[in-house]
Amino acid sequence: MDKPPVFTPDEIARFRAELASRRTAGAYEPGRWSVSPLNRRPEVTGSLPRAVRLRDATLRSVETLPGVVAPTEAKRAFLRRLVACGVPEVVTAGLGGRDAAALKAEVELVKGENPDCRVICPLMRSREDIDRAAAAGYDAVQVWVQGFGETSLIYQAPVYGRAWRGEEWRTPDTPRDRAGVLARAAGLVEYARARGLDVIVPLLMVSYATDETHEQSVAVLTAAGAGELTLFDGPGAMSPEAFAHLVARTKALAPQVEVGLHPHNTFGLAVGCAVAAVRAGATAVELSVNGYCGGPGNADLAATTLAFEALYGVHTGIRTENLTELARVGAELTNYHPAWNHPVTGTHAFCWGGMDLITQETEIDPLLHNCLEPAAVGNFRKVPFTPDSGPYTLADKLTALGLDPTPAQVDTVLDRARELMAREGRLLTDHDLAALAKAATPDAVSDAASAAGEAR
Repeated sequence: MDKPPVFTPDEIARFRAELASRRTAGAYEPGRWSVSPLNRRPEVTGSLPRAVRLRDATLRSVETLPGVVAPTEAKRAFLRRLVACGVPEVVTAGLGGRDAAALKAEVELVKGENPDCRVICPLMRSREDIDRAAAAGYDAVQVWVQGFGETSLIYQAPVYGRAWRGEEWRTPDTPRDRAGVLARAAGLVEYARARGLDVIVPLLMVSYATDETHEQSVAVLTAAGAGELTLFDGPGAMSPEAFAHLVARTKALAPQVEVGLHPHNTFGLAVGCAVAAVRAGATAVELSVNGYCGGPGNADLAATTLAFEALYGVHTGIRTENLTELARVGAELTNYHPAWNHPVTGTHAFCWGGMDLITQETEIDPLLHNCLEPAAVGNFRKVPFTPDSGPYTLADKLTALGLDPTPAQVDTVLDRARELMAREGRLLTDHDLAALAKAATPDAVSDAASAAGEAR
């Protein structure tokens, strides 16, 4: 239909010219995003690298989600989607419960999708574990190091089974201090390097690290051959500034070693921690689809990707148009569904309501209230019809349903729709709107249009 114009073509041209004057290349990419130019000024944001590696640990992280019992084929299908999304590194599930054929098949699946994707096996606890990972063809292993001395015994899983059976789990080799914990880990690092594997060492519970314990950890583990030290903050007790400090300290102690981080989202700051750490010199961020992990979860792959790409211009290599589909597949795999307004991939992340001023602004410029273009991340705009909706929003809704009402008919439908919403205390469906339109314009609505309305 021909809607009564609100603005003249000259006014719209001036609007667009004004918007263009407030934007800069990079911070504004038509069809992708429009963010503040301040985000691209080093004197404002500090120096950031050209690129960052995002390491996905979804498959390991879902193991900590209560009630997730996903079949092997579902996990394989998810892994294919994940690698196709462009993640450069994947941390798989651990070795537990899987034989050599299953481990090798997992590595082959990743390499079949992308030979350059690095496959990492976590939770190396023994030389036998490292042998199994090497035989399966993994590129790297993670030798996790607890953050304490004797208190680290709390996190040794075999302790509990033996204690329950009344067996003595304490041996002469049981670490009783920080030096013993580090010595055991260093031995595994050296052995993995001897087997030709890259070695990543997650330093756990870094929110408890002191200057002294951290310096000791860095010295021992880098001497053993660790290629990366990853700062794991399980409690989520590190602020962005604290992460930045610890990254800088690690780089100062061991300039030749890469530094990564694994932030948790206790305070909703996981992405902020990632940005601060990378600004301080970290080169890898470990995260997961939909932020899956136990407790408050990890940094979310989609939100972290777009923060780096759109806000700061840091290249991730992720195919952003696949992110929403990947998030949905992750939800199907785990049956854990993110909030409706989850950043970037939420079902209503691009829904600002149904007021005319919101819905019609996209005709002037689609990147005003949506600083991200939904299609750039595989998502969609949603335009609800609400009591605040006006004739322009309703006209667009009816046109999308295949109808062609006149302005007078739109006014009639609008009045009746508001009355119905007030009387029944609910929002109207597309079927409701089509029925109201048919009653108001019985001669102008075809059976096909009615059927289209019912389908929607």
